[in-house]
Amino acid sequence: MRLMSKVYLRSLVISFIMLSCNNESKQDDKKNEDMKPYKQGSFGYDLNFLQQHDSVVVLKAEGEDAQVIVSPKYQAKVFTSTAAGNDGESFGWINYKAFTAPVDSHMNAYGGENRLWLGPEGGIYSLFFKKGDSMVFNNWKTPAPIDTESWKVSIKNRRSVTMTKDIQLVNFAGTELQLSVVRTIAIIAKDAITRRLGLTLENSVKVVGYQTSNSLTNKGKQEWNEKTGMPCVWILDMFKPSAKTAIVLPYHTDVVDKGSKAATTDYFGEIPADRLKYNNGILLFKADGKKRGKLGLTPKRAKPMAGSFDAEKNILTITMFDVDPNGKYLNQEWNTTRPPFSGDAVNAYNDGPLEDGSQMGPFYEIESVSPAAFLQPGASLNHNHAVFHFTGNEQELDKIATKVLGISLEDIIKAF
Repeated sequence: MRLMSKVYLRSLVISFIMLSCNNESKQDDKKNEDMKPYKQGSFGYDLNFLQQHDSVVVLKAEGEDAQVIVSPKYQAKVFTSTAAGNDGESFGWINYKAFTAPVDSHMNAYGGENRLWLGPEGGIYSLFFKKGDSMVFNNWKTPAPIDTESWKVSIKNRRSVTMTKDIQLVNFAGTELQLSVVRTIAIIAKDAITRRLGLTLENSVKVVGYQTSNSLTNKGKQEWNEKTGMPCVWILDMFKPSAKTAIVLPYHTDVVDKGSKAATTDYFGEIPADRLKYNNGILLFKADGKKRGKLGLTPKRAKPMAGSFDAEKNILTITMFDVDPNGKYLNQEWNTTRPPFSGDAVNAYNDGPLEDGSQMGPFYEIESVSPAAFLQPGASLNHNHAVFHFTGNEQELDKIATKVLGISLEDIIKAF
């Protein structure tokens, strides 16, 4: 019995040593994978970069290559995503130099392919200008809770994360606003994406999709109304442009709103005609990051979707969001003369050099906005915004664009 005990003990020790070695080997493999020198532009490169500055949350779809990077530290934003693992394309625009730059008094643009802001930016209820200040750049300041402050994680698992932020602001009308924001980001499995969009995806198509659910609650003791002013939820997607990228904005043609123009095209001066094309209820906007311009669609014009196609990298992006055609949307322009509830529900922005030749990007944006939050104390407003990226066989991508956005890739490409 004693001999058998010694043999058993020796076998146990050997097994333990082998198990430890295997575990160490797996840990070494993971460490080596994490330290792999990925090329710039890949998801792995951006993940390695962000992990040097932040303990990010990485969401994954079980058994799939899709991944999404979320950052509670950097204002609950989605920094980027991929449909093809660490070696795959990183879809979000990240401003690498901002992470080591001095804090900017106006805005700290870290980037990110989906971030939450609160509006309105301008107007009589502005959150970006102090009461009595003229609405010029020197007085413009992004509120710290959506610019530099971290958010709290309340729930987290492999596929989703919920973050919260209690916020106190004073708007241009002089009203103190006490509010709470809850933001949940969840990656969507491929089969759920196909059901949601009514698609059949071939194996040649890679996809990543995620849903953001954004809830704004009045935590104060007074009602938000036209006298006090009120905020709104504002979601902005920042993507990397190319010389052959176009933004796609479907809109309703059977309404007359804001005169005869289908879109507001003069946010930063009128957008040149050669950068806009109208195609049977589809507005196409050149997104090459070389000419600054912004446009918008009113809630009666806007459809609950937008997208873009990068013909250089063969990336089809689709965003889907809430639109209330009868809602009151806040005007966000830097003036106090426009009617406060004459704002757009959907916006698109193409970056470009400023007058002094400097440029933050290049990047382009697709944006959605909630209606104005006319809320009683304790009441909430919810705004949902989802992002999907497809890569792969162009014929298959064409089927997706035609079905969801109502336009072929050929028509998108030949527009510019």
